[in-house]
Amino acid sequence: MELPFFFEENLPVEGNFILKEETSKHIVQVLRMHENENLLITNGKGQLLTATVINANKKNAEVQIINKADRPKHSARVSIGISLIKNTNRFEWFLEKATEIGVSEIIPLICERTEKQHLRYDRMKNIIVSAMLQSQQAWLPVLHEPVKFNTIINDTRHQNKFIAHCVDDGKQRFSDRVVSKEDQLILIGPEGDFTADEISNAIQNNYIPVSLGETRLRTETAGIVAAVLLLNR
Repeated sequence: MELPFFFEENLPVEGNFILKEETSKHIVQVLRMHENENLLITNGKGQLLTATVINANKKNAEVQIINKADRPKHSARVSIGISLIKNTNRFEWFLEKATEIGVSEIIPLICERTEKQHLRYDRMKNIIVSAMLQSQQAWLPVLHEPVKFNTIINDTRHQNKFIAHCVDDGKQRFSDRVVSKEDQLILIGPEGDFTADEISNAIQNNYIPVSLGETRLRTETAGIVAAVLLLNR
C-alpha cells in the first residue's frame, strides 16, 4: 500500500517537526492516521522524507524523520509561457495536467489579445501542489505571476525558445529541430492567437516558430501538447 504523500515547503534536516495545520487536519480527521503510522513528505525541491507520526494532533501533528532521499529532476527542463484565458476552469486544468506531466516552469502571459489580466495566485499554487502530490513527484513547477509578452521575449535565460502560433507560413515541426533537452521554453497564445507584431518580435528575439500539429487547438490543449512534445524529444 502506498504511503500518504504531503507537501511541506520548509523541511528540517533531521529529527522531529510539527506539520502545518492544514496537513495535520488532513492526516488526523480525513485519513484517520494514528501514532506510529508512516507518511511521505516533500518540499517540492527534490527532497523526499519518510516520517512516522508521533503525535496525531489535528492542529499540529508531530512527525519524526526516519529516512531522507533526493529525487533527481527530469532530464528535460521545459518551461511553458501560456496566455491567461477567460475560462478559469480550463486554465486550472492546464496547470494540473502540466504539473502531472512534469513541466518545470509555468509562466502565465498577458498578450495583446489576452482578455483576462489576473489570476488568483494562491489558488493556482494549491492546484499545482495537489497535482504534484497526486502524481507522486518531488519537484514542484515554478509558477510565476503573470508577465507581459514583451517582458518574456526579452528574457535571455532560455537557450531553446519556441513560439507556437496559428499563422500558416514560416513554421517548423518539432521533429525537424534537434536541440538540447536541458532548457526549453515555448510560448502559447490566447484564444485569438498572437498578433502579427508579437510573432515578428518573438522571431527577432530568436524564438523559432513551430507547429503543434494539423488542427487548431485551444490554448490549454496547445500547452499540454507542447509539454508532451518537448518532454519526449
